Amino acid sequence: QLVESGGGSVQAGGSLRLSCVASGYTYGSDCMGWFRQAPGKEREGVASLHTAVGTPYYADPVRGRFTISHDRTKNTLYLDMDLLKPEDTAMYYCAADLRWSSAQCIPLMLAGGVEFADWGQGTQVTVS
Repeated sequence: QLVESGGGSVQAGGSLRLSCVASGYTYGSDCMGWFRQAPGKEREGVASLHTAVGTPYYADPVRGRFTISHDRTKNTLYLDMDLLKPEDTAMYYCAADLRWSSAQCIPLMLAGGVEFADWGQGTQVTVS
């Protein structure tokens, strides 16, 4: 089970840190991603990280502003979001899937995560 936290309301230019804790599961070699869905829009991939490789990848709208990271000791995935814009307003979700290799992780994230097996419940981010 994945549980996200850290969402909230912030003014444009501000920062937030989202966390995603795995409950009852220890990350090993997983493809992990952050996704978001705004009202009336399709879910889109934001960032991905394969825990065995550790190299992050970002979708164009967030590159340079968001940072994905993973703390093995805390079994937690993070998304640090800086220079937030109103268009970043959305429900944010983390997802994981141990089936995908590092090479598969990026395109699956960019495709919106439809192939990811495990999802959190989401945390709302509102930027005004």
